[in-house]
Amino acid sequence: MNVLFIGGTGIISTAITKRLAEMDGVNLFLVNRGNRNSVIPENVTVINADINDEDFVREQIKDLSFDAVCDFIAFVPEHLERDFRLFKGKTKQFMYISSASAYQKPLSNYRITEGTPLANPYWEYSRNKIACEDFLMKMYRENGFPVTIIRPSHTYDERSVPLGVHGKKGSWQIVKRMIEGKPVIVHGDGTSLWTMTHNSDFAKAFVGLIGNAHAIGEAFQITSDETLTWNQIYKAIADALGVELKPYYVSSDFLAAVSDYDLCGSLIGDKANSVVFDNSKLKRAVPDFVPTVRFDQGVKKTIDYVLSHKECQVEDPEFDAWCDKVIEVLENAKKVF
Repeated sequence: MNVLFIGGTGIISTAITKRLAEMDGVNLFLVNRGNRNSVIPENVTVINADINDEDFVREQIKDLSFDAVCDFIAFVPEHLERDFRLFKGKTKQFMYISSASAYQKPLSNYRITEGTPLANPYWEYSRNKIACEDFLMKMYRENGFPVTIIRPSHTYDERSVPLGVHGKKGSWQIVKRMIEGKPVIVHGDGTSLWTMTHNSDFAKAFVGLIGNAHAIGEAFQITSDETLTWNQIYKAIADALGVELKPYYVSSDFLAAVSDYDLCGSLIGDKANSVVFDNSKLKRAVPDFVPTVRFDQGVKKTIDYVLSHKECQVEDPEFDAWCDKVIEVLENAKKVF
């Protein structure tokens, strides 16, 4: 089986790449710019290229055909138009990584299925993903392009601690605040529901959809079955660090109004909403899929990795100062009353 990934070294795709590389009978190719070749298994063929260089990529794959092609890094319809030109007639399945953030906001029902409407007025990223899905399904209906759409939610790996509110440089500064005993901002009152999915669990389901005849023309969300409050998420991280959690609760509307971190999109358009994912459709297509990494166990491994790898500890003093300012302003407002 020949499989080609566009990308292949991100949080989601690295786990899938590793899993496929361990399987017999799979020839895996990555179209990749070579920025993280150290994480690519030796038996994977790397086509070192920018996917936007269509002529070069077309030349590299001219003698190849694929059982599946997956684009992990397409964000706007133009990217998929390029993929359609490159892979029409060359693959039996085209898999696209969309986003569960595309589901309607505000939600009409907290329980999410693939039939939940797609509409997100708060986040351009999500609207672009919806437009990408619309283009691909049009190509499926009108041209028989063998599309499978995948909607991940909050997926994490060992390299970065998954959190709700963080700066542009990642989550380390929040972890550092916890270690230093400083309060950390939690959106809302921490009781809204969320789902964290370890990338190894995601990979199990994804691999089960490759070459799956029941996946053509369909969309599937892939998440853990574990539902957590944000209080439980932050507490699990603090416990993994062996420190006391000092949450400071701030409304999502306020955070979005006083930041330039696109918290309107990532909070109001995503994480501030209570969601419970129903993976019944996925499990009908991949009957042996069972997510097994509980969040407190997965995040403990992430914390251990981040603490032992300095390159994961990216300081963000600007965000740290912003957190202090938000807390100071709200504490002063309390004194006024």
